[in-house]
Amino acid sequence: MPALKGKFEFRKSPTITTRRSLLFALGYCLMLSTTLSSCSEAKNNAQQSTVSPESVVSSSTTEKSTEKQVVRIVRSKQLTALAALEKQGSLEKRLEPLGFKVQWAEFAAGPQQLEVVNANGLDIASTAESPPVFSQAAGAPLVYLATTRPSGKSISLLVPVNSPIKTVRDLKGKKVAFQKASIGHYLLVKALEDAGLKLSDVKSVFLPPADANAAFSQNKVDAWYIWEPFATRNVQNKIARVLADGGKLRDTGNFYSTSRQFYQAHPDVIKVFLEELEKTEIWTKDHPKEVAQLLAPVTQLDPPTLEIMHKKYDYGLVPITEKTIIKQQQVADKWYNLGLIPKKVNVRDGFLTPEEYTKITPSDVLANK
Repeated sequence: MPALKGKFEFRKSPTITTRRSLLFALGYCLMLSTTLSSCSEAKNNAQQSTVSPESVVSSSTTEKSTEKQVVRIVRSKQLTALAALEKQGSLEKRLEPLGFKVQWAEFAAGPQQLEVVNANGLDIASTAESPPVFSQAAGAPLVYLATTRPSGKSISLLVPVNSPIKTVRDLKGKKVAFQKASIGHYLLVKALEDAGLKLSDVKSVFLPPADANAAFSQNKVDAWYIWEPFATRNVQNKIARVLADGGKLRDTGNFYSTSRQFYQAHPDVIKVFLEELEKTEIWTKDHPKEVAQLLAPVTQLDPPTLEIMHKKYDYGLVPITEKTIIKQQQVADKWYNLGLIPKKVNVRDGFLTPEEYTKITPSDVLANK
């Protein structure tokens, strides 16, 4: 009976055996494929292991030597030596032997630059005194590289051309636009203090320059503290008049800064950058007509207007000294006392030692100590 049953089951289900055979064959093929693949991989690994360490190093060195590194520098759209430096192209020529090429990146204002520096998306920033303080307050490992003369007249407090506002005291209760943590913010505080007012006496409207420009032209704000070329454009277009400039109020210069990581890795690049920048600062100061022609497309202003604007700027780097650090600490303390940064900042954490500055600062700038 068992034999008959087995015979009966075989005849009844021929497809079962067929399926089992197919599954067995498929499994065998997969196993064979995997085995062959593993053998091939092992063979390749064995071949790779026979490559000498010397040839790997040689290949890596060749690859690095042919591929240039990039230094990312902020683009200036003002009538500055930094803008002229980009147009002249001298920095690119100096950095080429060091294996670097230059990328110029545009930002709305200083705070945005330093956010990107901290995120490793920019290497060298150019800002006023306040953005580095706010950056340090946020814990960024920032390094102050160089400073400039104040150029206070290049920042203006604008009001609409037909505004009844005649003095800074008239701003009480009014809406004033500015980029938060910028030179406009700092100078507004100083202008109000000079007029016997506090920042809380006006309605602060935090807007980046392009947005503030739109709000101002549409009469959505009563005043706007802004730098060039926005001020001159609005005055020329008869949209604004200057209520005050920063000439008497500004007591600090701009700063060039970087991350601690970039400074430690590339002091040679920073040194070349500052040398070329100082050369261009001197050239820009002595050649107002040529600068106007060079930067007319950048600023979107005609050369004669740019020649007039040239007088608003003080050109040249100045050495960072103990006096610079003390003044920057006063700026930091002001922002803390106003409750606009969350903690007291020791700005000295971002400054180098005198010996370190000597190594990266152009010799003719050091001579002005």
